[in-house]
Amino acid sequence: MKSNFRIDWLPLRMWISLYFILMVSMVTNLAASNLTVSDSTAPEKKWYELIHLRSYSQLRYNRLLETNPKLKCEQCDKSWGENGSFFFRRIRMIFSGQISQRLYFYLQYDFASSPSSTVWHYGQVRDAYFDIGLDSKNEFRIRAGQSKVPFGFENLQSSQNRLPLDRADALNSAMPNERDLGLFFMWAPSKVRKLYSELIKKGLKGSGDYGAFSIGLFNGQTTNKPDLNNNLYSFVRMTYPFFLGDQIIEPGVQFYTGKYTLAADQLSIGVKVKSDKTYKDQRTAGTIVVYPKPLGIMAEYNVGTGPQFNPGQDSIVQNKLKGGYAQLSYMIHLKKMNLIPFVRYQVYQGGKKQELDARSYDIKELELGFEWQLNKNIELVSQYTISNRRFEDYKLQDNLQKGNLVRLQLQVSF
Repeated sequence: MKSNFRIDWLPLRMWISLYFILMVSMVTNLAASNLTVSDSTAPEKKWYELIHLRSYSQLRYNRLLETNPKLKCEQCDKSWGENGSFFFRRIRMIFSGQISQRLYFYLQYDFASSPSSTVWHYGQVRDAYFDIGLDSKNEFRIRAGQSKVPFGFENLQSSQNRLPLDRADALNSAMPNERDLGLFFMWAPSKVRKLYSELIKKGLKGSGDYGAFSIGLFNGQTTNKPDLNNNLYSFVRMTYPFFLGDQIIEPGVQFYTGKYTLAADQLSIGVKVKSDKTYKDQRTAGTIVVYPKPLGIMAEYNVGTGPQFNPGQDSIVQNKLKGGYAQLSYMIHLKKMNLIPFVRYQVYQGGKKQELDARSYDIKELELGFEWQLNKNIELVSQYTISNRRFEDYKLQDNLQKGNLVRLQLQVSF
């Protein structure tokens, strides 16, 4: 017991020590900057000149040419399958601003959150964080609050920019809703931060700026949920974009570790579970991205361990998991419009800790589609999905569902 305790807390102590050093560095830098004489002739900006507002909404219909109404994906889109109809997947409002040289804030709200398949369109905080620069160029910074946890590329990619309508199960099951409360350290040189920004502005399907190197601590119970144990998660991620001719390539690796506790409302009556309902949750993933200039390639794969329902034992057990995806796309410019056809194949074997009884999955799925950007405000996506999904929990056993469907989305941004 004693040795296990030391092993579990070793990475936590390492991160806390590093943060202590960084915080001392930040305070020292801020104190030094206060001694610098400012330019009194520069006009002070009003508060409303420092805050930016943007928004986007996604309206979907998922049942065109559907062959199996029992084929569903709770993690993806709750309007899949029987009783599904027109559905607002997202209604986002984002407030952000660089309110001083070293302080940036970001607040994002979603008015289309769906806690279940029968309850739609609730308002919910998605992001609420502050970036504190540790140097004058903000190459070193600390992020505090609720933010996307840097694990994987597609998880960090905004739904506004992603080509397929949903994130791949394999990596997204690691970070449901992609976010958590925590404290993150990020570093990237100025030229890389500028490139991350340009990839978004030029429509090249970037992931945003989460640093070329990042480490951090977070609760681990996923978005807008309280911590249920005394074990913080820790993560580390390394990635770096570079040019190869005209192409931009970005490889990456990432790892996280923690302990996940199943909440009472995640368990069926009668399912067998560990006495403390707590399971080891660890994953390692590799990423390769070739940005669409015009050919785009994305591939990610992760392995690890986590809670998973075992139908043979009617129990939630510790089990290995694996899976990933590969995606091809091609950017076609049509005067003032863009057309991006894409194809993605994904596989996943493992549990989903956030679903009922840590539901067990075995997935093979092919998606073919295109994104049609009519202008900067309106996009249409059509996607044909060929799916083979086995998903089982205590109440729903021996459940293999196969089927095809056409999915449609209208996205409006401003």
